[in-house]
Amino acid sequence: MGDDPSAAIDEAHISVKGGDGGNGVVSFRREKYVPRGGPDGGDGGRGGDAVLRGNRGLNTLLAFQHQTRFHGQAGGNGRGANQHGKRGADTLIDVPLGTVVLEGDQPLADIVVDGQRVLVARGGKGGIGNVHFATSTNRAPRMARKGEPGDERWLTLE
Repeated sequence: MGDDPSAAIDEAHISVKGGDGGNGVVSFRREKYVPRGGPDGGDGGRGGDAVLRGNRGLNTLLAFQHQTRFHGQAGGNGRGANQHGKRGADTLIDVPLGTVVLEGDQPLADIVVDGQRVLVARGGKGGIGNVHFATSTNRAPRMARKGEPGDERWLTLE
């Protein structure tokens, strides 16, 4: 056995999490000549996904010995004037070709093609703004829905 530390790295345990969805907002339209403008709260944005991507330039899992947690970006919160929140950016995790992805004992994917993408944690849905809760009897709803959390899981890469 040599002194090369990269020779023994053939398995890694990582935590992946999709980004949380943004919250919906409670807002009301305010303009000078519109006496009762009504609700105009925007929806929150979706959270970003965590995605594994095959990369033929890599040949070891050494990078995963130092960084073991990966998560997608959270979605933006909604704003007034029916403005929706920004969607969170996806997190791309490069792995060498031939990597087998396991969750517990269950195989999820085998990455064998350069550029192959595998979704491993989906981002959360964005919340709903108060404009969606308006009805003919409740014209000024003071409620909005929060965004959902993203998927979270532990994976083994071999």
